[in-house]
Amino acid sequence: MNAAFPPPLPTGVPTFVPAPGMGNPHLQSLLASSALRRKRALARWPELIATAQTTLIDCGDGTRLEGAYSPAAGTPRGLIILFHGWEGSIESSYMYASGGALHAAGWSVFRLNFRDHGDSHHLNAEPFHSCRIDEVLGAVAEILRQVPVRPVVLVGFSLGGNFALRVALHGPGRGLPIAHACAVCPPLMPSRVMAQLESSPFAYEAYFMRKWTASLKRKAELFPEHYPDRHWLKTRRLRALTAQLVERYTSYPSIEAYLDGYAVGGQRLLALPVPATIIAAADDPVIPARDLAELAVPPQLTLIVHPRGGHCGFLEDWQLRSWPEHFLPAHLNAVVRQGAPENPAKSGGVGAGNTRHPPDPGVRCP
Repeated sequence: MNAAFPPPLPTGVPTFVPAPGMGNPHLQSLLASSALRRKRALARWPELIATAQTTLIDCGDGTRLEGAYSPAAGTPRGLIILFHGWEGSIESSYMYASGGALHAAGWSVFRLNFRDHGDSHHLNAEPFHSCRIDEVLGAVAEILRQVPVRPVVLVGFSLGGNFALRVALHGPGRGLPIAHACAVCPPLMPSRVMAQLESSPFAYEAYFMRKWTASLKRKAELFPEHYPDRHWLKTRRLRALTAQLVERYTSYPSIEAYLDGYAVGGQRLLALPVPATIIAAADDPVIPARDLAELAVPPQLTLIVHPRGGHCGFLEDWQLRSWPEHFLPAHLNAVVRQGAPENPAKSGGVGAGNTRHPPDPGVRCP
């Protein structure tokens, strides 16, 4: 890792400064997905839920995913599609916090559940895995068919950030009009993330194992004919369980090939056809700093690496307000002003109504 890491923040990007006592990366990561933060985010942004419309999405290959659409109160600035992290859901605290802030800033917001996340295990027989990019591309295409709001911006957290970058890589070639993609703490090199989890405090691996095992057991109960042997679900380590999943339910020849199948690090983002932003923390206990330092950054990619922030944390105060809650609306509003396609929503259409936007948010959360 070179001495210039983390790199200086881009001009105009405010520095993340945690409140006294909140600088520890493990505390940041723990509080980021806590029930307390979820409760406070719901209280801060109630209109996101009050306006939400639950919907099923046909991905075009027999796969169904679900999501929740919250139209903007007036003519929208555009459409945000939010992707959650692994074993999160559309009800995760960070989805409410950043989604609520973007909705309050005048964006229509669609929160998408990946396969087997949230309460969606019954929709598809085969299990989720991280290389299922085609169904997410299909879901985005169907969302854009149902919701004629433009421009379209993808925002993802953790594994959802990885998906956002891959949709941005492949979507425009399939006719998806993606204006921008923003990834918060995305895993860039999954094989190294796996190793990091194995060497980090055991609480991280245990957390994911507990949630993932419960998800797989629920899947087996719903589709017993697809999961006749449940002995493999007793595996206690993340690498061993992943290897079992790869062997049984994917076409990848090895766990190494599978992990490389959804990597976006190294030089893989040089081919990005649309502008994108990565927000990360040098002290992230899940995403190795080495992956950020070695990332090839093309002109269309903005890399924002804060010295602190943990994994998807960036919590600024003990009210659990986060840096992305004010940065994302300001940043993405600027993206629109700098030449994103005009919003086609008209009177009587999706998002029609008051033609005025709320003022751009300042540098602090309300």
